[in-house]
Amino acid sequence: MKGNGMNESGAASGLPATSHGASSREPTVGADAWGSGFDQLPDSARLWIFGVSRPLDEGEETLLLTRVDIFIAQWAAHGHPLAAARVWREGRFLIVAVDDRVTPPSGCSTDALVRALRRLETDLGVEMVGNAPIWYRGETGHPIRVSRSGFRELATRKEIDLETEVFDLSLTRLGDLRNGRFEGPARDHWHRRLVE
Repeated sequence: MKGNGMNESGAASGLPATSHGASSREPTVGADAWGSGFDQLPDSARLWIFGVSRPLDEGEETLLLTRVDIFIAQWAAHGHPLAAARVWREGRFLIVAVDDRVTPPSGCSTDALVRALRRLETDLGVEMVGNAPIWYRGETGHPIRVSRSGFRELATRKEIDLETEVFDLSLTRLGDLRNGRFEGPARDHWHRRLVE
């Protein structure tokens, strides 16, 4: 058994999953909707946001969230448990937070999270870590993932503009997420420079 709650094949261990967040079927609204684990974390909590490259079917979503819950339940830095929680939003965004006042995440613990997600990428045939894609809300209302060059091209063709709703996966503090900095018009985010 690996220290992240997954066996050598990458399958989840027999540990019970914890409920660290809301289903993707719930709407994204204010701070009260973030889920019980997130509600207990302070605004200063360290934050990571991972976008899944394609929509997951129900079985894939269950696999992803179960294995992430198992990982979070065992996640530690230098042998000290991390006070962490996760939520799943829009059917595409895995959001993980840690109260670094309790135990700060170490470089090794952050690497462990990335390794666990890399295994899930392989098992699910998706990308979640790295690549620095741009996310925006398409005309159908769903999140769309494109490369930076693809986003610039859309702007050149006037298919997106400064009013296009974008998602900012670079946020690092839970308070920014709660204060609505995760999604908004490109003019209010770093994406502006790719559109102008």
